[in-house]
Amino acid sequence: MPALISHLKKLACTLLAGALLLTATGAAQAEKKRCLSECRPRIGIVSAFGAEADILLEQTQKKRDWRINGNRFTTGILRGNPVVIVLSGVSMVNATMVTQLMLDHFHVERLLMSGIAGGVDPDHHVGDVIVPERWAMPMEVYWNGDGSVPGPCGAAADVGCLGLRLATHDGKARPDFRFETAAGPVSSGLFMRDSFVMNGGNAPQGEFRFDFEADAEMLALARTLRPALAKCGPKNPALCVSTQPMLTVGGRGVSGTAFLANPGYRAYLHETIQAQLVDMETAAFAQVAYANRVPFIAFRSLSDLAGGNDFTDVGAFFSSGLAESNEASVTLAFLEAWRQRRDQQNHR
Repeated sequence: MPALISHLKKLACTLLAGALLLTATGAAQAEKKRCLSECRPRIGIVSAFGAEADILLEQTQKKRDWRINGNRFTTGILRGNPVVIVLSGVSMVNATMVTQLMLDHFHVERLLMSGIAGGVDPDHHVGDVIVPERWAMPMEVYWNGDGSVPGPCGAAADVGCLGLRLATHDGKARPDFRFETAAGPVSSGLFMRDSFVMNGGNAPQGEFRFDFEADAEMLALARTLRPALAKCGPKNPALCVSTQPMLTVGGRGVSGTAFLANPGYRAYLHETIQAQLVDMETAAFAQVAYANRVPFIAFRSLSDLAGGNDFTDVGAFFSSGLAESNEASVTLAFLEAWRQRRDQQNHR
């Protein structure tokens, strides 16, 4: 009898170990599985406006449309790369939902955002294409009652008991935005916060981040591009910008739920966090990419200077389609270079 009991205990342990292994394996497979609709490895491309996506879709070969929760995802081959393209619609929420939907239904190995944005750095011009190294959401804020640094959990800048963290620089909370009035600057009490994010690498505690970094490998390739950027848009070639558009790789892009039409806040973003451009999608797209541990890059062409008439060429964008044309040129040049790079690696 003791021998039988010992044998049964060993058998039970073996079965338990096997069950745990199967559970762990299943969990690992579930973690990796992102292809409810199709499992071919692809580059996922997200655009917010129809005009941005249309240029890319026109050049996509072997197209197939998929309708998922009302959204049209188009798979095909673009510049030699298997891709899936979707139009998110404007807004942080739309970008978040559609990007996650893409990752769930397709085997997306890398993500690319392609579109237009408002300029924040006054040294840039209409038609320029910017490829930021990092993206932030400065409109995620702690709105204090005055301009003093909030400290509801004890010390100044301590908001941890609320499950939050203020954005800092050199160990200090970043300054709040101030309104310019006839009587002088007035504090808004709007202090930037870090964003909380969780993924398979930082669970279960998660982490707070201010920036979401674009993929270093993709940025390095973007720096080698020398696309010919147009001064006149395709819709009305008679409307041209006065300054030759340029491609710039680096710096910080920002996104928020507000359509930015405030020159004072635009200047605050540039002076406080050295923002280059602003839109309403990419930082949310970047956080989804980080949460799913998928490398990303974003190409944005400038339509105007956000919140002001400082760009004298603003009419050229709205009437000629210059910004989306230049942005598409850079995106296509990148995809061509990515295909060549992949082919070279495969022949080694």
